[in-house]
Amino acid sequence: MANTLVQDLVESGIHFGQRSSGWNPKMGPYIYGKRNGIHIIDIKETIKGLLLAKKYIAKIVADGKDVCFVGTKRQSKSVLETRVPDVKMHYVTERWLGGTLTNFRTIRLRLKRLEELEAIERSDNFASYSKKMESQLKREKAKIARNLDGIRRMEKLPGAMVIVDVRHELTALKEARKLGIPTIALIDTDGDPDLVDIPIPGNDDSMRSIDVVVRELCLAVAEGREHRSSAESASPAGDAASTGDQPAQARRSRRAQFRADDSHAEATHTEPAAPSQAGVTT
Repeated sequence: MANTLVQDLVESGIHFGQRSSGWNPKMGPYIYGKRNGIHIIDIKETIKGLLLAKKYIAKIVADGKDVCFVGTKRQSKSVLETRVPDVKMHYVTERWLGGTLTNFRTIRLRLKRLEELEAIERSDNFASYSKKMESQLKREKAKIARNLDGIRRMEKLPGAMVIVDVRHELTALKEARKLGIPTIALIDTDGDPDLVDIPIPGNDDSMRSIDVVVRELCLAVAEGREHRSSAESASPAGDAASTGDQPAQARRSRRAQFRADDSHAEATHTEPAAPSQAGVTT
């Protein structure tokens, strides 16, 4: 299985980074070399980050928490809309609204408004309204659905966030950091790995590489859900409450914990050769 994963990653071109002239020096430990002015990412580091992310996602899903996938760039949109709904998790592919996490109550109010508009449409298809009002309500419904449809079933803040391209999703990362939500990111050689807790170094501009990474993380979600179901059926109700997370600590402390678990992940797998709280506009 590990060899198949490595082959899929290599074939997807995940090891091709950005031009060496635009690199971030903090990505130095994840870079293998340079060819024709392009940085080559160390595939070993990619595998290490991916296995660590899969292990952590499976754990938090088994504990009863959700994962939110964020990728609003063109290359990641279709991948998330295809993969994530299959595992019944949340995603944002259109636009990250400032305050989606830090002003979550307002987001929930907008989603309730979407449900109201859908109920009106089902009842009489806006026939009881004037033509002008009908047009306004339909535009409002389409706008809310476009921006928030992927998180309409997210009743609480997620236990972790998966980001595609940290430079493109900086607002989402800042909100997660402020609330102490662990972040996992596919990060290219021009990104800042200090912004995330579990970096997965790799090409974040290739649809194929994004698809492989998201596919593996969705498999981890399914694995965590299976563990949770088996634990609930094997133990009396209420025992699972003892597995709750501890209060959020500093971000560096979380990263240290992830790195401590990394040694176990390597031993069990084959080693390959300023968030805005105010303006929420939907």
